[in-house]
Amino acid sequence: MDHVARYASPLGAILLASDGAALVGLWFEGQRHFARGLGPACERSDLPVLAQAARWLDAYFSGRDPGFTPPLNLRGTAFEKSVWTELAKIPRGQTATYGEIAARLGLPRGAARAVGGAVGRNPVSLIVPCHRVVGANGRLTGYAGGLERKRFLLALEGSPKGSLPEGAVMRSMTEGLPRP
Repeated sequence: MDHVARYASPLGAILLASDGAALVGLWFEGQRHFARGLGPACERSDLPVLAQAARWLDAYFSGRDPGFTPPLNLRGTAFEKSVWTELAKIPRGQTATYGEIAARLGLPRGAARAVGGAVGRNPVSLIVPCHRVVGANGRLTGYAGGLERKRFLLALEGSPKGSLPEGAVMRSMTEGLPRP
């Protein structure tokens, strides 16, 4: 049985999910592939791993590097897991293209689209930083949580790809985004 908890983020409600020992999901409410892979029976819980994930999110949204990663159990195909492992290697404040990830995995030219599909199905957003992946020309493309969230997250991390105006505060940047 899976266990779930809700987290109120500045970008809207987040659903956290655990298998009892590790985090298996972290999704913005309503995002594409929301709750994909959760078992049919879920119960609300205050498991230590869910509390640990909430502490990670508290640090992250305050603009700090959390300094730890909660235990993860990523549910997906072998290919998806290989892509997600590469996502986890993208440093905070930096980005990589779908093609660069494909090349790191030794995939043939043209595999960027398959990588994009796996990136979009990442079950643990933010902690496995799929928001750090951009198009071949550096353009912000596809994010299951929405491009406005992606811009905000990149700006929060100090990436030049983010779009926070100088001196902006979090409240002004989240106007128009869903509230928890």
